[in-house]
Amino acid sequence: MTRPDLQPVEADRQGNVVMPRDFLVSKAPDHQSRELPEIKLSHLGRMTDPTGIFRQAVYSVPNFSGGYCTDDNARAFILMVMLEEMDEEPERIRTLATTYAAFLHHAYNPKTRRFRNYMSFDRHWLDEQGSEDSHGRALWALGTGVGRSSHATFQALSGEIFAKALPVVAHFTSPRAWAFALLGIDEYLRVLSGDEYVVKMRDMLTSRLLEQFIQSAHSDWHWFEDTLTHENARLAHALVANGTAPGQKTALDCGLHTLRWLTGVQTSERGHFRPIGNHGFYPRGGPRAHFNQQPIEVHAMVSACIEAYRATSNPVWYENAQRAFDWFLGGNDLGLELYSPDTGGCRDALLFDRLNPNESAESTLAFLLSLAEMRLAQRVATVFNSPTA
Repeated sequence: MTRPDLQPVEADRQGNVVMPRDFLVSKAPDHQSRELPEIKLSHLGRMTDPTGIFRQAVYSVPNFSGGYCTDDNARAFILMVMLEEMDEEPERIRTLATTYAAFLHHAYNPKTRRFRNYMSFDRHWLDEQGSEDSHGRALWALGTGVGRSSHATFQALSGEIFAKALPVVAHFTSPRAWAFALLGIDEYLRVLSGDEYVVKMRDMLTSRLLEQFIQSAHSDWHWFEDTLTHENARLAHALVANGTAPGQKTALDCGLHTLRWLTGVQTSERGHFRPIGNHGFYPRGGPRAHFNQQPIEVHAMVSACIEAYRATSNPVWYENAQRAFDWFLGGNDLGLELYSPDTGGCRDALLFDRLNPNESAESTLAFLLSLAEMRLAQRVATVFNSPTA
């Protein structure tokens, strides 16, 4: 599956991943000891009502006119399951998780086997079926509920909807939808590894992403598409996550290779993280948009690099995750902090001369998910490197 002119940067002549000896030590990088912000759910709580989480905010005030969406409730459910693992406010977490799980259950339409996405403030669906990407995000959340939640109710509900909603993905054409579904499959197979149908779906979607890379990559452009747009790192992330499964070595190689290339593209001349701006994105051979940088792109990179760190034990990947996370705290082109410790929310974008001051669901969840993943990575590294481990 690997093009001869695009050999993975971490491979020997047989295509096997080879890390430098210094990177294979079992000692955590120095960045592991850095103090991370505390997890504050105050703004998230204000953005959530008994229906779900509101999409938009005006400054730190919920904007009812934006209604709700499956995308954000899926992200919020993933966050709650992660916080459940961390024993963060268990009763509050379970209450919020129940709200987000109920939204996902209601969003699934058994007639179309698709998820609706947008709901108005008065609880009317605004679409009969959402995008392929929103369907994939919902599957990611449900797979996480199956694979990580300790609550039998969440496991059962998530598994039931997951089983009904997965087959339609075979007809999708969006690479991101494939990637989101693969991330959900990876979580699902943590506990249900014997599900042969889900394993077959994993293999099929993984092959599709690899074929997408072969068709789109060039010697100067090591990517799956001709344009870098939004949540780019999710494509590499999905291959790395599923590349550790038996028989998926090519996926791991490709995932690490493309993630390393993307890391280089998204590192500024001064060494800080610079995500692709969404005012024009970055077409191959064309101009790159530097601003209207989005928190969702930062979270994608943090998450992918942590996955690469788990897969390889190479501390460089953790350092890349930390560099991306620092974007939220002022390690960016303007030196401005997007996370607001006063409210617990995250500003919506880094513009060319200022911040977008609104703290909507997508951006706040991007920060909180990034923070939760960084904390979980620290916890694993601390246990792994303790004298008694």
